[in-house]
Amino acid sequence: MPASPTAPRRPELLAPAGSLDMMRTAFAYGADAVYAGQPRYSLRVRNNSFGQLDTLAAGIAEAHAAGKLFYLVANIYPHNAKLRTFEDDMAPVIAMQPDALIMADPGLILMVRERWPELPIHLSVQANTTNYASVRFWQSVGVKRIILSRELSLDEVAEIRDACPDMELEVFVHGALCIAYSGRCLLSGYFNHRDPNQGSCTNSCRWDYKLHEAADTAAGDVQACGGAPIGNPRDAGAVGTATRSALDTAQGLALGGGPRHLGGSKVWLLEEGTRPGELMPIEEDEHGTYILNSRDLRAIEHVQRLVDIGVDSLKIEGRTKSPYYVARAAQGYRRAIDDAVAGRPFDTRLLGELEGLASRGYTDGFYQRHSTPEHQNYLRGHSESGRSLLVGEVVGFDAARGLAEVEVKNGFGVGDRLEFVQPCGNTEAVLARLFNAAGEALERVPGSGRRVWLALPAEADPARPCFIARFL
Repeated sequence: MPASPTAPRRPELLAPAGSLDMMRTAFAYGADAVYAGQPRYSLRVRNNSFGQLDTLAAGIAEAHAAGKLFYLVANIYPHNAKLRTFEDDMAPVIAMQPDALIMADPGLILMVRERWPELPIHLSVQANTTNYASVRFWQSVGVKRIILSRELSLDEVAEIRDACPDMELEVFVHGALCIAYSGRCLLSGYFNHRDPNQGSCTNSCRWDYKLHEAADTAAGDVQACGGAPIGNPRDAGAVGTATRSALDTAQGLALGGGPRHLGGSKVWLLEEGTRPGELMPIEEDEHGTYILNSRDLRAIEHVQRLVDIGVDSLKIEGRTKSPYYVARAAQGYRRAIDDAVAGRPFDTRLLGELEGLASRGYTDGFYQRHSTPEHQNYLRGHSESGRSLLVGEVVGFDAARGLAEVEVKNGFGVGDRLEFVQPCGNTEAVLARLFNAAGEALERVPGSGRRVWLALPAEADPARPCFIARFL
């Protein structure tokens, strides 16, 4: 049914693609467009099958044949050496007719505008566009779309849309966040001389950092960055009632939920000099301390507002992630967009479905500056109710036996409640029977590297892609 004249505009759902399989999965589960990295000039040079020009050409052609869009990322900030090779390297790529180049560096943008003036350019989030004056500037030099900075609130996005009604706007709604401002980071370059802004980031912010107390540290000597002494870390457990309350609150907010008490993990406290008494915990468990590791973005609850604002494209991060990741994420945001455009209320079950993806915990980033405890607990409750784990992918179907062949990703067995994730819809069933390749009955399969056979639910379509998740 066509949208009514008063219906909001349907934004594009833009998904990541690091391979042909990932691209096909994204389209099957609802994406309108994908973006992939150009081999030498993208900020993701690893895990990128599109580094091969024949693969890239096949991907662009296949996307166009399906009526979909394929954007190509060339968003590094190059040094002089790469300027000299840029046009020659890009010429065969541009000949493949990608639908746009995603770029950040003004010099490279100028070079593309001069040699390929008809090629649409989307301004990368790396350019840090945070205000409508910058949007107008980039519009004046021929940029077609602005991917807004992740550091903006919903109200700021709305203000930019009101001030720039005829510019395409894109925002990120899901995926990994960087500890640095819109990804401009030097950690990787410092540790191992691999420049994040040249595409070689090693994600140093996500390594495990262990805290060690200096041998000569005495009580009263430990200071937060230029601040006042806060006492020996060994005394962290002996804080008073008021400090304990503040610590519990800080821990709860850091996790996006209610207060959490100490126990079973080492806690170190930081105090900033101008905020006396506001103790910020850094936890260390058996895996280490993830002091620089941001939670992942999940803004699916804000899709309705973004649709109402008139944002043109909602973007999922994750070119180095798995096909299951893009299937789950694209499926969830496709439903959220369709519901918002149709005027249906937000389906809170989508929060739980996204918990099935590996993440570092979720945040809605800067979209909503201050969430009430009630709102946080509301989101957390719905998230926890639907937690699941990917356990397999259907790779074949034996019609004679009525059994699907499953490549195992994680352990599962008879009696488990499973979810079968397909483009046509998801179905749930309790696993009754499981077989090995010889047709022998199994009670359980322990983990990855194996293939087993099982019956699909009656509602499942054996001809469509299918991932299997186990509810936790």
